[in-house]
Amino acid sequence: MSSPSICVFCGSRSGAKPAYETAATELGQAIAAQNWRLVYGAGDVGLMGAVARGTQDAYGKTFGVIPTHLLKREVGKTDLTQFIITENMHERKKLMFMNSDAIVMLPGGAGSLDEFFEILTWRQLALHDKPIVLCNIEGYWNPLLALLDHVISEGFADASIKSYFKTCDSVEETITSLTAAL
Repeated sequence: MSSPSICVFCGSRSGAKPAYETAATELGQAIAAQNWRLVYGAGDVGLMGAVARGTQDAYGKTFGVIPTHLLKREVGKTDLTQFIITENMHERKKLMFMNSDAIVMLPGGAGSLDEFFEILTWRQLALHDKPIVLCNIEGYWNPLLALLDHVISEGFADASIKSYFKTCDSVEETITSLTAAL
């Protein structure tokens, strides 16, 4: 059996707090240290670039997928173990999902939220049972967790939706959670 592949969804920007980029670098290093493969959006900017460089600096394997229209904007990182260019975002997300055994959400923007909700919805519909970890660095995802509580309290989702993912407050806790789940 080959070693697990961890899909990391995260921002193409670094964010307001240095802790976000530090966590992305540490996560990349930890993925390599576990002999896992990083699957991510193939950008060389923001947290995407940090997680990939962290993995590469620790001699880990990298699998990046980027759509044609983002090659320049996200600075396609062509020195990855595997670098795939897709026609659109849907193909990107599909390839990333299909080539991973677990999903980690680092801080990010609208694109990361899109990725999270698609993966969460697929899990809710029993289309997969891959572990999903929300890496809640410095409480970044607390408003998202509050939104999900609101959705539940307003009757638009069952409380079980929160059981489909694990919330971790550090990279170390994220790795521990993944190790237990894989």
